[in-house]
Amino acid sequence: MLTSFPPGGLAVVIGATGSIGAALMAALRLDGTFAQVIGLSRGSTPPLDLLDEASIAAAALDVASMGLDLRLVIDATGELHGQGFMPEKSWQKIDPEHMARSFAINAIGPALLMKHFLPRLPRQGKAAFVSLSAKVGSIGDNRLGGWYSYRASKAALNQLVHTAAIELRRSHPHALCVVLHPGTIESHLSSPFVKFGIIVKTPQEGTARLLTTINQLSENDSGEFFNQFGDILPW
Repeated sequence: MLTSFPPGGLAVVIGATGSIGAALMAALRLDGTFAQVIGLSRGSTPPLDLLDEASIAAAALDVASMGLDLRLVIDATGELHGQGFMPEKSWQKIDPEHMARSFAINAIGPALLMKHFLPRLPRQGKAAFVSLSAKVGSIGDNRLGGWYSYRASKAALNQLVHTAAIELRRSHPHALCVVLHPGTIESHLSSPFVKFGIIVKTPQEGTARLLTTINQLSENDSGEFFNQFGDILPW
């Protein structure tokens, strides 16, 4: 499935306890391209908490100590609802605490992941940092409005990844840094919002499509925003 990557090396899934993260872990281990596949989360060893930069730095250092080329990092983190908050249907529902948490988890946390993991990618051969975003983070595709905090935080994530890709290209010309929209996947995040007629994939189906797309991407695609089929989405 991932024949475009050099064999061996290390793959890391961040957010490995979520529906998509767990499915990615299982698929990557079954694929066999990488010598080792590890999952990081708040409950892993070492723990990784997006709200604690020290834990991110420590996890990146632990990964580097394994002595394997870090070929693939997938950031499968994200938060749409929780802590008593739901997506805002109107500007009247905008809450600063909710918005700050959305940005902390959906934008600032992934930015810190890039800060500590991107420098550890190998300089030769294909390597990739993939962050799972959302189509609702597209400004150009926004036709319905609402979901202020989630939309804005995912739009911020897209800009952060695009910016990091420009810097990455200067030092790691064979690596890529992209954002992918996984589609609607059965999960705790999506279950309250699934409506009749929307195609919902199981985590296993969604993961297979994502990994196929990752395999097809090259260094020339770095900095772009794709859907699960590899089609470019508008910013």
